[in-house]
Amino acid sequence: MRFRFKGLTVAAVTLALGLSAAGCNSDSKKDGKKLTIGVVSGWAEGEAATALWKKLLTDKGYQVDVKNLDTGPLYTGMAKGDVDLFIDSWLPGTHEDYWKQYGKKLEKVGVWYDKAPLTIAVPTYSPLQSIADLKGKGGAYGGKIVGIEKSSGLYRVSQEKMLPAYGLKDEYAVTTSSTAAMLTELKKATDAKKDIVVTLWRPHWAYTKFPIRDLQDPKGAMGQPDGINTVARKDFSKDQPEVAGWLKKFRMDDKQLGSLEDLIENKYKGQPDQAVAEWLKANPTFAQSMTG
Repeated sequence: MRFRFKGLTVAAVTLALGLSAAGCNSDSKKDGKKLTIGVVSGWAEGEAATALWKKLLTDKGYQVDVKNLDTGPLYTGMAKGDVDLFIDSWLPGTHEDYWKQYGKKLEKVGVWYDKAPLTIAVPTYSPLQSIADLKGKGGAYGGKIVGIEKSSGLYRVSQEKMLPAYGLKDEYAVTTSSTAAMLTELKKATDAKKDIVVTLWRPHWAYTKFPIRDLQDPKGAMGQPDGINTVARKDFSKDQPEVAGWLKKFRMDDKQLGSLEDLIENKYKGQPDQAVAEWLKANPTFAQSMTG
């Protein structure tokens, strides 16, 4: 004789519980396929790499959430475990402060671009050749070097190391706003053939879009070129070994990165998924080499 609970047999209850448990397991597995990637808006190489990996991971069944954050909150979010990945960490120099503060709660997954220098750039028609040439010319430039976000390592290095090294601290200040605002000022100045000095970095699509070049840095005040790293929250490789394995293999050269940046920033502005789709068609073996 079967016991009944409100019209259900024990067998039916058992089946229902079994399906419920299976559903929980399915949800648990699905949760394991959820990833949050942090990106700093306006950092072209990071936006390009993040859009690329969103596509690669989505094609592998992962649910990817991309969060736009300033550098400080992004590192804080990773340290707290709210953000899984950051594909644009400049180490050991540019993001040194953040790594000192949060490094014990993070892990380095891999370096995907070997030599990325911080730069001070001017139009190609500028008479300046070296950062040292700025000395005594503060009035001609309004006493400013156009910078990006205050939370960026580029601002810290430019303001706190470069200006003092060249004796420019009393003449100039590195202004802060956003990368997009800096690029707008750069375009406006070069279109009008006016002088301007900006903080920049390589790789960046601006070098192909605008008539600009780097000032020489004989004192090495902008630091040695960094590696662009993928970093993650603590235990990411343990929790996501498949993804970590793919990211460890990730590499891009100047041609690959430059062509992807150009599509994202220019041809498909505001439509990164379309840019990545076109880029992958033009680079048919790339996805297989990363996640195959």
